[in-house]
Amino acid sequence: MPMIISSKTAPKATATAGSALLTPDDHTLIMIDHQSQMAFATKSIDPVQLRNNAGLVAEAAAGFNVSTILTTVAEKTFSGPMFSEIKDAFPTAPVIDRTSMNSWEDQNVIDAVNRIGKRKIVLAGLWTGVCIVGPALSALEQGFDVYVIADASGDVSEEAHQRAMERMVQAGAHPMTSLQYLLELQRDWARTETYSMTTGIASRLGGAYGLGIIYAKNMFGASEGGH
Repeated sequence: MPMIISSKTAPKATATAGSALLTPDDHTLIMIDHQSQMAFATKSIDPVQLRNNAGLVAEAAAGFNVSTILTTVAEKTFSGPMFSEIKDAFPTAPVIDRTSMNSWEDQNVIDAVNRIGKRKIVLAGLWTGVCIVGPALSALEQGFDVYVIADASGDVSEEAHQRAMERMVQAGAHPMTSLQYLLELQRDWARTETYSMTTGIASRLGGAYGLGIIYAKNMFGASEGGH
């Protein structure tokens, strides 16, 4: 069959970022229920990796001055304190304790979201199928753009986590990972004011990529972008 050539002209490309990409000042990060009791039953991700990834997200958000809400459920009576990796990144930040499994139904959380006033919401927490699905679907219905950091979240089984992620994606949420979150905030190695911070976080918490940074710097003084 003959090739059909469209009469439409190609769009004009410009050297600008797409609006769906995150920037440090265009979103609110909500870290939900990263607590001991919730982690005990989390089986979709190794707890050491979970704590590492949660710490990476928290340090990235703190380093880039991202508007961040920290929230727990029944901290004093059942679930225990938020991971120290998160609290260490935000040592003076308040933690909103709730009774509701869906943090979007907690008025204190909603007051904080409205006070910050940003359209994009980034979520991470335990468990994916309850404490992340709840606010994700609720925020989407109310017109927010929702992103979910999949590997800084977890559930009681791999299937529970995957089905929760699928449900949110089908509803319009954007999945991403913790390292992707860090690098999306930096996005250009020419941004020298945050270069050392970004590579420092990646070196400590970025897994094999971080080892590569350490190796390159120590063996031949290399750096991303020639810095």
